[in-house]
Amino acid sequence: MVLNYIWIAFFLIAFVIALVRLVLLGDTEVFPAMMNSTFETSKTAFEISLGLTGMLALWLGIMKIGERGGVVNMLARLLSPVFTKLFPDIPKGHPATGSIFMNIAANMLGLDNAATPLGLKAMEQLEEVKSEKLNVKREAGQISESEYQRLKLTASNPMIMFLVLNTSGLTIIPVSILAYRSQLGAAQPTDVFVPILLATFFATLAGIIITSLYQRINLLNRTMLLTLGGVSAFVAAVIWGFSRLDSVLMNTVSISAASILLMTIIVGFIVAAMRRKVNVYDSFIEGAKEGFTTAVRIIPYLVAILVAIGVFRASGAMDWMMSAIRWLVGLTGSNAEFVDALPTAIMKPLSGSGARGMMVDAMTQYGADSFVGRLSCIFQGSTDTTFYILAVYFGSVGIRYTRHAVAAGLLADLAGVIAAISIAYMFFA
Repeated sequence: MVLNYIWIAFFLIAFVIALVRLVLLGDTEVFPAMMNSTFETSKTAFEISLGLTGMLALWLGIMKIGERGGVVNMLARLLSPVFTKLFPDIPKGHPATGSIFMNIAANMLGLDNAATPLGLKAMEQLEEVKSEKLNVKREAGQISESEYQRLKLTASNPMIMFLVLNTSGLTIIPVSILAYRSQLGAAQPTDVFVPILLATFFATLAGIIITSLYQRINLLNRTMLLTLGGVSAFVAAVIWGFSRLDSVLMNTVSISAASILLMTIIVGFIVAAMRRKVNVYDSFIEGAKEGFTTAVRIIPYLVAILVAIGVFRASGAMDWMMSAIRWLVGLTGSNAEFVDALPTAIMKPLSGSGARGMMVDAMTQYGADSFVGRLSCIFQGSTDTTFYILAVYFGSVGIRYTRHAVAAGLLADLAGVIAAISIAYMFFA
């Protein structure tokens, strides 16, 4: 329901601003630009879905091998003490736990191509968990048929928690950002590594806390405190280790570590399946077919959200928003230097490629080693594309009623933005 209002708002705001530009400013190109954006972004949405088809087929095939080989179930058992606290509605030892972990691990390593298929698989398993519980309630006469149909289209608590963990964008190795900085002439491309790691960690922590408050999950227990403390120690160790490497070696280690881990997972799944005498090839084909079906199913949702965002941008609404923010900050007498980097932060929840373009534009215009250039990079690495993830993940299982998912995701993004600004002033002011 929230996405419905947001989607409508994108078009209405864009239309009003375009009308003002046409009537008052004589801008005759704004409406053609908006219409062109609808064609371009709908084409882009289809191309993204088409590109996802191969990745989905590959990784859902690999996940099917892992399931048949027992690896996913093993991960589910190992993680059940933590996940039963964070996802209390998931049955203990359910395969969804293993899929969620694989997705989070891929995101942490910056492996977007692997993370999305793994996330879609996890979302499908969470849908199965929800459906099983709803079927039990319907058969017991606890809910009516109309209520059953409505709840089938409604996001469950575990779905929302999982989604927020994705939108908060916890990343340990931001390889692509470091590569862009190197290409654009940064003296020390890796100087944003620690700030990005800190900002994304705070965004994820905020996301967990905010969603737990919505869902009344108690985080003040021994298991969660030890887990969060352990993750904090791990992040600190990674920061310390990478801070001792030069830029070239850091990039090499980052890329190599991610690639080695990924191939180890693939081979490990295959070996585990061989030990159980599973037909590995047939298992892969079965999972790959699911990937193709999923890719087709998400096309309408992707077209809807990307076209709305494209129209909003083409109308000039984004530029007007930035001017208003700059004016408001100026009224307070505060240092408004960070405002020039805000387009990246505002665009990131809407479009990953759009935010990437804003980041590159900021580094090109102000310099890769400028405060604005560095802050843009931290914005790019500290959160994820909230609306894209909402559209793709919820669209893959037919969810229409998102409940508090949008609010929790955007609040986590806001925490990441605030953390990024504070950390940037701490490191680079």
